[in-house]
Formats: sequence, C-alpha cells, structure tokens
Amino acid sequence: MAILVTGGAGFIGANFIHYYLSNNPSITLVNLDKLTYAGNLGNLEEVKNHPNYSFVKGDICDRRLIEELFDKYDFNGVIHFAAESHVDNSIKDPSAFVNTNVLGTFNLLDVAKNHWMESPQQVKESHKNSRFLHISTDEVYGTLGSEGLFTEQTPYAPNSPYSASKASSDFLVRSYYHTYGMNVVTTNCSNNYGPKQHDEKLIPTIIRKAIYNEDIPIYGDGKNIRDWLYVEDHCKGIELAFKKGKAGETYNIGGNNERNNLYIANSICEILDDIRPKGKSYKAQITFVKDRPGHDFRYAIDASKIENDLGWRAEENFESGIKKTIEWYLKKYDR
Repeated sequence: MAILVTGGAGFIGANFIHYYLSNNPSITLVNLDKLTYAGNLGNLEEVKNHPNYSFVKGDICDRRLIEELFDKYDFNGVIHFAAESHVDNSIKDPSAFVNTNVLGTFNLLDVAKNHWMESPQQVKESHKNSRFLHISTDEVYGTLGSEGLFTEQTPYAPNSPYSASKASSDFLVRSYYHTYGMNVVTTNCSNNYGPKQHDEKLIPTIIRKAIYNEDIPIYGDGKNIRDWLYVEDHCKGIELAFKKGKAGETYNIGGNNERNNLYIANSICEILDDIRPKGKSYKAQITFVKDRPGHDFRYAIDASKIENDLGWRAEENFESGIKKTIEWYLKKYDR
C-alpha cells in the first residue's frame, strides 16, 4: 500500500508520519510538502532514513506534480494535512489561504478521483479500497457561547479567512463523495498541542517568551476558550478514521480539555516556576495585548461519534500533556 501524505513537514503531519510508520512499517509513505515557514524537515529526523519513506518538495497547487506522483506510486491512500493555518496570517493575506486550502485541495481530490474512478459512482477494481482522508478544523463551525459543543451536525459558520478556506475545502471533499462516489472521510479537530509545533503558536510562544524573560502576550482578556488535544492522541484518531471510518462521514476529534488562554499561560508559568525557578514567578511576564479581529470566543468538540463508532479515546489529559510539551520545548530552546 502506498499513501500520499501532504504537509507532512508541519506540526501535526510530522507527528503523524512518525507515529504511522512506527505502527505500519511496511507501508510506502510519500510526504509532499512545500516547506513554507511552517514546514520543517527537522521535524522528520526520526524517519528520514526509513526504507519506506520518501520526501518530495512540492506544492499541492502544482497539479502536474501531483499527477506525476500518482502515476509513479499508484497511491491507494491520501492523508491531506497541507494547509495554510495561522489565523493572523489569513487576516493579513487571505489569498494564500484560498490558493492552498481550496485550490490545492481541489487538485488533490480531482487527481485522486481520476486515478481511482472509472466513472462517477464506479471505482476501479484495483482501487476499490482507496481512500482520501481530509484533515480539517473545528474553526469551520464558528464560535460557541459559554455552553454547548460542536457536533458533526453543527452548521458551518466560519469567521476568519482561514476557517472560511477550510470550510470550503470540507465542502469540496463532501461533494466528491456525493457526486462521484469517491471514498472520502473528513476529520475536524480541536486545538492541537505538543512537540514540533511552530514557534508562532500559543503554547510554544508562552514557553519561549517565559524562558527568554520576554513579555508573554495574551490576546484581549485571555478568556477565549479552546478544547486542547494532545497531538499524538489526534494522530491515533486520524489512523482510525483512515482505516475504519465510514466513507462520506465526518468525525470530530477533541481532547475534552477546555481551557482559556489565561489558564494556559498561568499553568505553564507555574510548571516553569517549579522546574526552572528564577526568583520571581514567570506570571509577572504575562501581558495583555489588543485582541485579534474576529476572535472566536469558544470552541469545544463533542467527540462521542469517533469514540462510539471507532473506539477512539484521548489518552492525555491537559495536565499530563502540557508537562510533556514543556519538557520537549525546553530541550529545543536550550540548544
């Protein structure tokens, strides 16, 4: 079996490749990544010499390249992580998000469909089990008030150019199932954290700023809430959805760990106070900055569908996961 993983040099993709090859060593896995600012081959040091792993530098917007890769490897699986994902960047320049997240996803879907399908609703015998797994986000659902959870039936209501572009890609994936009968599955995850995340994201920023004795910036009043999912738990959910999910279905993956941003900052500072004391608390560095435009108040996922249907469970709670995460970043920033 040969699988194309897109965006595998990014945070979640790199963690997934390492996890998947560790548990499926005979699979041929090709990683296609453009290596933008968010992609880092250093994230893949553990697998770079694996005999069944290959890296290709390239853009999912390059249709000819995707066609060449399908012809060469005859993929019977696509796991699609590649996306522009930083909300602040989408506010500054939405065009890159539309190109990669919408047009890039279309290219992948269409090439896979042409390679796997004889005609609409007719799969080639050689690819009767081929599957396209699309990795999306809970941000497509918009924002929640103080109560309630996002389910797979929650209407889409994206509020940023990033989430709008991901919603668009989700709908394209859905359309290829209903129009062509293509074997597709979508997962929508809550906020991931853990090793290998880009420095710009909230948790790495808090850790880095703290130990470098810089201001720790928190948007607005810090009360915005996210459901935090440890990245390896997410990887396990992706594997289950890819192998056992029902074609045409969506599965929400969440950590059941709702925390607001100020709580995150305070928790990290308290752990650092304990393991790396410096005379005064790191909390003194917390600084409130102007809020992000259109900043969604709360995300929280109901993961009962993937739990009940596929047997997935989040193994890390926030307290155990954040300790592992801090330890990893301290090693990185101490170099």
